[in-house]
Amino acid sequence: MAKYIFVTGGVTSSLGKGIFAASLAKLLQSKGYRVTIQKFDPYINVDPGTLNPYEHGECYVTEDGAETDLDLGHYERFLNIPTSQANNVTTGRVYQTVINKEREGAYLGKTVQVIPHITDEIKRRMLLLGQTGEFDIVITELGGTVGDIEAQPYVETVRQIRWELEEHDTLICHLTLLPYLKSAKELKTKPTQHSVKELQALGVMPDILVCRTELPLTDDIRRKLALFCNVEKNAVIQALDVDTIYQVPIEMQKEHLDTTVLQKLQLPSDRIGDLSKWHVFLDKLRNPQGEVKIGLVGKYIELQDAYKSIHESFIQAGATNNVKVIVEAIHSEHIDEDNVQQKLGHLHGILVAPGFGNRGIEGKISAIKYVRENNIPFFGICLGMQCAVIEYARNVLGMHDAHSTEMNPDTKHPVIDMMEAQKKIVNKGGTMRLGAYACHLERGSLAEKLYGAENISERHRHRYEFNNTYLEKFENAGMKATGKNPDSGLVEIVEIPQHPHFIGVQFHPELKSTVDNPHPLFVGLVKAAILHKTGLKKTSDVKGKAVEA
Repeated sequence: MAKYIFVTGGVTSSLGKGIFAASLAKLLQSKGYRVTIQKFDPYINVDPGTLNPYEHGECYVTEDGAETDLDLGHYERFLNIPTSQANNVTTGRVYQTVINKEREGAYLGKTVQVIPHITDEIKRRMLLLGQTGEFDIVITELGGTVGDIEAQPYVETVRQIRWELEEHDTLICHLTLLPYLKSAKELKTKPTQHSVKELQALGVMPDILVCRTELPLTDDIRRKLALFCNVEKNAVIQALDVDTIYQVPIEMQKEHLDTTVLQKLQLPSDRIGDLSKWHVFLDKLRNPQGEVKIGLVGKYIELQDAYKSIHESFIQAGATNNVKVIVEAIHSEHIDEDNVQQKLGHLHGILVAPGFGNRGIEGKISAIKYVRENNIPFFGICLGMQCAVIEYARNVLGMHDAHSTEMNPDTKHPVIDMMEAQKKIVNKGGTMRLGAYACHLERGSLAEKLYGAENISERHRHRYEFNNTYLEKFENAGMKATGKNPDSGLVEIVEIPQHPHFIGVQFHPELKSTVDNPHPLFVGLVKAAILHKTGLKKTSDVKGKAVEA
């Protein structure tokens, strides 16, 4: 039977429970344990699929088509294994299941209550992955902060699980904050004490305290926290602020977190953890041999988490190319034909980001026109690819009113149109083309050279697609469809072979980029940016060769 670790948070939100959970999982994985992580979010939305990115950051999509919290991206990037629908649960999904059962008569006329019905459903989902036989350890991150009303059913469920399972089958890590008061010149432990007291009042006792702090913990502070929070002194873990999230596993290893956790779970703790590849990555990240500037043109740039996976993909691709990628966020609403050179002219590459709706579309199209005409490396993702198609139709094919029917249902040239299977759908949540789909790449194309394969699988999240009615006209004019779904014929990738590096994809490659396997399309864009900066031309001309920025 699997062991269960629960990660709770106190004092304040945004302390980094997801990064901590991923770091702990990485350490345990490095010692040979089969580990997975799941996130339980207390909001009543069924999933984040209908949330504005400003509300909750990006919506992360799994292989099996679940729209999930962005923390699942951290889990995958650190562990290099895919997550699934079972790895993210919300209060909305729990209540929806219970209410549906009640309507079906499953509770035999009983009064349906938070305890036991809601907590039983939460419990079922919390234990589900551990019952598959695939994992030795399941880490569960509880969203929100202890004391939140909406988080109470989750904490109560953890209490029940602790009571039902054997003593050493569960472990609770409580992530908290030690604020530093400059006037007093000291770290304060009282907020953490109150946070633990709040947790204890709900019947749950933490086993390990993980303390976010700006300054190292003294021996006196560790002893004080251990005494007043009723944990062992070696279970008080300092989590210092670091310059990159990828340093966190190393810091947690220095604190012997993995050893302490395994000992408390009564699992062998003397295995030697292998983090050699992780150290190589960190060394490249910290010691770049140059830098390139890549523009991220989007409509949610005020919140970095809205494009979290893209930013992390650039970090990984930069390390692979031994350069630092400086991502310059540019709001597409602020780009037009008059200022586009000023906004983009100094950049070595451009990525036009995904999104929905009409706002900022014309700015994206202006940006694409500029980089296409000036041979600047271009990469478009989802809506970014669709904008590249619209721009080409307008300015090369002469279809001046060409558009997507998402923005202009009455356009005479709907080069991007709603997928046939989507036209009768009314409900918005969870109904897009979601998850992994196959794609066949044209031999000799830029995509095929970057992937090093002819058949790939990528994750999708869209309702609109390239209108194949126009495909022949595009290909005759120089824009090629080099990747297609083998079953539906859906155009997945477009390229302009005469351009040094111009590629747009309908899918979301950023969702599959990890530390161990940076995504080839991001690696290719960064390499193209290096070549552009140094005055060289085609990415494919130097395939497999090192280049210097």
